[in-house]
Parts: sequence; structure tokens; C-alpha cells
Amino acid sequence: MKVSIGGPLKLVFRPWVEGLENVPAEGPAILASNHLSFSDSFFLPAVLDRKVTFIAKAEYFTTPGVKGRMTAAFFKGVGQLPVDRSGARGAGEAAVKSGIGVLERGELFGIYPEGTRSPDGRLYRGKPGGLARVALATGAPVLPVAMIDTEKIQPPGQVVPKLMRPGIRIGEPLDFRRYQGMEHDRFVLRAVTDEVMYEIMKLSGQEYVDMYATAAKRQLAEEAKAEKEAAKAAKAAGAQAEREQAEKEKQADGTDRAG
Repeated sequence: MKVSIGGPLKLVFRPWVEGLENVPAEGPAILASNHLSFSDSFFLPAVLDRKVTFIAKAEYFTTPGVKGRMTAAFFKGVGQLPVDRSGARGAGEAAVKSGIGVLERGELFGIYPEGTRSPDGRLYRGKPGGLARVALATGAPVLPVAMIDTEKIQPPGQVVPKLMRPGIRIGEPLDFRRYQGMEHDRFVLRAVTDEVMYEIMKLSGQEYVDMYATAAKRQLAEEAKAEKEAAKAAKAAGAQAEREQAEKEKQADGTDRAG
């Protein structure tokens, strides 16, 4: 990752970084980042000397065919861990187990508290299931991370990335050891997650939205569907009006001839 992708990535895009001194030279730590682009998982590890392990959905590792095998090999090569979302508690439980394992080995664990990419560049409410439980179960410090402008490099649907400098801000570590043993208290989990999201908001300068990004995506999809249906209905109504007008003109022409 760092040699074959990280080097060229830094050379071409020249990402700027603030707060590298906050990343410990050794020992476990959690990097909790906002999520703007698929490329976030490449830019952040590229600027760090240490390995960062993120989690990825299991489908990336199990898709059949040549493309599927290539995708699986790539994600394994960059240190991604597969997460099976089919269990009773879905990806949250799998993320917790994976994160604890990484941190117990004294490594860096990367996680996106929003759970998915932001649909519009704003910062959404963090999900308490993964981040907070991992932090409280391990006592590892949490480093808030803000990715800047990565969504502008390659927006959804754009094949060729735009050459521009993204930014990365890494905040001071947050210590939640005072809450250890309370990882099953939903109020504590919420408080820990909100504190981390507040720090990310300060670092990124993003507008905060007090709803989950997944819900926002559903809402946007429903609005887009409604707009499409409204446009279709308007087009149909316009076509019907044209047919009726043509019929009136035809009748009027026949009346004139008869007269």
C-alpha cells in the first residue's frame, strides 16, 4: 500500500497534513474520521508511517469472478478486514470484534463513526455501536481525524479523478478510560460518540446534521424518486394536453370546411 499506492498518491495529489505529532509512534490508537470519499482509506494511511487497519464489508472479499478475486486481493493487500453484516447485530458487532483484535496487537485501527460516506459533504451523527464500544473495551486513545476536500477529487460517477490537494487534520487524543466497564451503557456510548463527532466537526469545519447518514441517503433517494415521478407525470400531462389541443384543432378545421 505505502510503496505501490501511497508513494504515487502523495506525489500526484500532495495532501497536506496537520497534527501528525498526535499519532503515537507505537502502541494502540483509534483513528476516528469523517467519511467523504472512497479515497479516504488511501490518503490517511499514505501520510502515516504506521499501518492503519480499516474494516470493509465482506462482499469485497467474496464476490466471484476475476474482478471479484482482484478486488479481494487488493483489499487484503492494503490490510482491510472483512466484516460480515449478515449476523444478528450486523456490521456493528463485527466491527467491535475486529477493532478490539487490531488494538490488542498494539496497532492503529481506523473507523468511520458515521457508518457510511456523507451524501452531501456535511457531517452526520455518529453511530455509537462500533467506535465507543471498541474504545471502552480496550482503553485505547481516540484520535479525531478530519478529511478535507477528498469528495471533490472523485465525486460519485466521475471516472477520472481531479488533481487537487486534499487535507488531513489529526486532533489530540481523547481519553475515555474513565468510562471503562460501561461499554453496554447506551447513554455512555452516545456521550462518547458525540464528543468524538464534536471534535471532528471542529477540525473539519463541516456543517453538522443531527441524523444518521444512512437515513439522509434514504431521504435523498426518496426525494430524487419523487422528483423523477413528478417530471414523468408532468411530461405525460403535457403530451395529453398536446393531443387534446390537436384534436380540438382538427375538429375546428373540419367545422370550417363544412361551413
